[in-house]
Amino acid sequence: MDARRNPFAPGAGTRPPELAGREDLIEASAVALDRIRAGRAARSTILYGLRGVGKTVLLSAIRDAAEAEGMAVVAIEAPENRSLPGILVPALRAALLRLDRVKQASAGVKRALSALAGFAKLKVKYDDLEVALDFASEPGLADSGDLEADLADLIVAVGEAARERGTAVVLAIDELQYVPEEQLAALISALHRANQRQLPITLVGAGLPQLLGQMGRAKSYAERLFAFVPVGPLDAAAAGDALRLPIEREGEAIDDAAIAAIVAETEGYPYFLQEWGKHSWDTAEASPITAEDVALATRTALAELDASFFRVRFDRLTPAEKRYLRAMATLGPGPHRSGDIADALGVKVSSVAPTRNTLIGKGMLYSPAHGDTAFTVPLFDAFMRRVLPD
Repeated sequence: MDARRNPFAPGAGTRPPELAGREDLIEASAVALDRIRAGRAARSTILYGLRGVGKTVLLSAIRDAAEAEGMAVVAIEAPENRSLPGILVPALRAALLRLDRVKQASAGVKRALSALAGFAKLKVKYDDLEVALDFASEPGLADSGDLEADLADLIVAVGEAARERGTAVVLAIDELQYVPEEQLAALISALHRANQRQLPITLVGAGLPQLLGQMGRAKSYAERLFAFVPVGPLDAAAAGDALRLPIEREGEAIDDAAIAAIVAETEGYPYFLQEWGKHSWDTAEASPITAEDVALATRTALAELDASFFRVRFDRLTPAEKRYLRAMATLGPGPHRSGDIADALGVKVSSVAPTRNTLIGKGMLYSPAHGDTAFTVPLFDAFMRRVLPD
């Protein structure tokens, strides 16, 4: 069929043509944000799940809805090897300046900018904190040099500015698992302080499954402050809608057997649904798309994934890490006991524990339960067997 009309959109954080199966989650987030803006109690939201489940897409959808309602959104992606102050200060500065343009300059926004100037003095400790600040700090406000105390002062000042403006500030932070735990603890503490004062500032974060343990270790009360929302693969009905509806909007069709074949190959993971949908459309000579078209498309979809989605993660691995993951792959999708992986390698558990910990830090693995290890990337076990055959 005509590739120019192909409706599918595989890509990192690219919104699919049909955001199926996530309506309740988006509505619950919208309700929470409206309550927070009104000064009512509501917990911040943390989306967690494996790669390819659409966390970034959902975070963007929530962010866009908040902006459409006039809220001030601070959109951040937390990369590896960056500090929270280093990524937070420029984004908060931009958001406060936008608030300042809404009306004539207000005392609340000016004080928040002063708090930001004081907070920026932490660049002595965080050498990636670089931003031009053309406003004076207020002595004693967010300038103690202690991250936890200063971030709390800053978040409270920003929340007070938002309340003065009759809006809310939404910190939308993706890849939150890469924030070091001591800095994550400071962020949780600051949000707790703002929450106690019922200030309209909140966090909508997204990260890999290990984020739950990281936040719990950072602050024991995190489970009461945040709504932890699991994001997983789509069920058969939602996956079918994600495939069928975009095709039908183009005036074409896909038969039930083809949908069943794609769902079986992708296990309902949204990113993979987009890849198989795209290649199935391109493979089909005419409507409807059939199971035979899907069988042919599977080869090109896997080749595309192997060259991009999987490969970019594989290429970051050391030889020892590749051996560890290959041993995991021989055991299947997982999760697996750490002892079983060590046995597959023919070594003691203690000798490969540092490799496992590094892979968790890189976001390749997580521990769903004590002593268990699982891939954060769906279908990665099959990729490892393809790329490193026996």
